[in-house]
Amino acid sequence: MPGARGIDVNASTEKLPDHERAYRALRDMILHGELAPGQAVTIQGLVETLGLGMTPVREAIRRLTSRGALEFKGNRRVSVPEMDAATYDELAFVRLSVEPELARRAVENLDDTAIRELEALDARVDDAIERGDVRDYLEANRLFHTRLYQASGADVLLQISEMLWLRSGPSLRVMLGRAGTANLPDKHREALAAMRAGDADACAEAIRGDILQGIKQVTSTLSDAG
Repeated sequence: MPGARGIDVNASTEKLPDHERAYRALRDMILHGELAPGQAVTIQGLVETLGLGMTPVREAIRRLTSRGALEFKGNRRVSVPEMDAATYDELAFVRLSVEPELARRAVENLDDTAIRELEALDARVDDAIERGDVRDYLEANRLFHTRLYQASGADVLLQISEMLWLRSGPSLRVMLGRAGTANLPDKHREALAAMRAGDADACAEAIRGDILQGIKQVTSTLSDAG
């Protein structure tokens, strides 16, 4: 399958049921740009790529379709929806409402070990930017935000955030494919300093700024494409 990287769903999900392994692997393909917006792929092709059965792959597709991350096409094909500026603007509005709040709530639950883990992920983000490695940037950046937000304990907001990333993430990949990693936003250091200081409001503001800069870049790309 074009763009797939020989996905090893056994690497870190051996103890999970097949339907969850299929979901996480397909989710990551979407978030990391291995399924481009508008690129139709067959369900059978996904079964072969993931190395899992038809039933768990269909269940993963159903879950991702319900979140708006995939859409059904004819002839047993699915694709990542193409993005327009108006829809992205709605997603951006909700992201700027939900994610800073997740960051704010997370701060009081972070210990030194968690912050060191986030610092290591930020170092990986910086390294990917320097090397121009788009996929590693996407993965490390997502992990940084995900690990931070998970510390919030706000399950409803976390579910909303995952849906927002699934819907908006492919557009970030398109922007990076055109512009590269040279001028990527990264306010993680400000956020980390706020975490160390236990300043929840400052952490929320840093994350808001980080998201807003990325939104502006993607919005510019969508406008140019229009």
